[in-house]
Amino acid sequence: MAVGYQKEGKIAVITLNRPEALNSFDPDQINEFNQCLYDFNQDENLWVAIVTAAGERAFSVGADIKTTLPKIQDSAHRGEMPAPAICEDMQIWKPVIAAINGACLGGGFEVALACDIRIASETATFGFPEINLGLIPGWGGTQRLPRAIPLAKAAELLTSGRPIDAQEAYRIGLVNKVVPPAELMNEARKMAETLLKPAPLAARAAKQAMLQGLNTTLINGLEIEYQLEKYVTKTEDFQEGREAFIAKRKADFKAK
Repeated sequence: MAVGYQKEGKIAVITLNRPEALNSFDPDQINEFNQCLYDFNQDENLWVAIVTAAGERAFSVGADIKTTLPKIQDSAHRGEMPAPAICEDMQIWKPVIAAINGACLGGGFEVALACDIRIASETATFGFPEINLGLIPGWGGTQRLPRAIPLAKAAELLTSGRPIDAQEAYRIGLVNKVVPPAELMNEARKMAETLLKPAPLAARAAKQAMLQGLNTTLINGLEIEYQLEKYVTKTEDFQEGREAFIAKRKADFKAK
């Protein structure tokens, strides 16, 4: 299997599993990765996902140069290009954590950028080397990176091809936390458990409002927020949250 998929209670763990190829994305791995994402998105019993990779050398170095890049070159239309669905138009409002071990380059970096929270091993590196091949990032890197970090730093990374280490990534706000390699998955699971505590529909609505609001005016963003707030006030979880608060007990959310 090019991608591992485990369900641990309400947490899905998706593992890129081509360590011999530095977890580069070939068409089979892209297809398997997408199937895992679709299942996570549709499974009502799964509330949070962790995306990570096998081995210590790389999270992913991006598209496989021998198998995937030629398909990208031959694709006449964007819809024909092989790409991870999370980087395209797939709407996942559930929280997704990237647990990044080793090299996170090119398309691998773009997958990490498409996740909501990024936890990096001390050995992680980040960069877009495509420019050295005469390419630009094609899975959303040019759009998500300047939305994640200051524009000048995004411009430097996108146009120089220079990689940065985990500490610099943390300093510029690209990752949420940097931990020793041995603690990476423990820290990711700890974060996942933290994200399981709030009302899940409210968490998803907050993520949706945030991301959709980034792409519009403030006035339109406030309307998106209002509509989603109106939606969550009609959920069973909202009623449970209120009752639990009044009774001074732990809420038992059901994602309903």
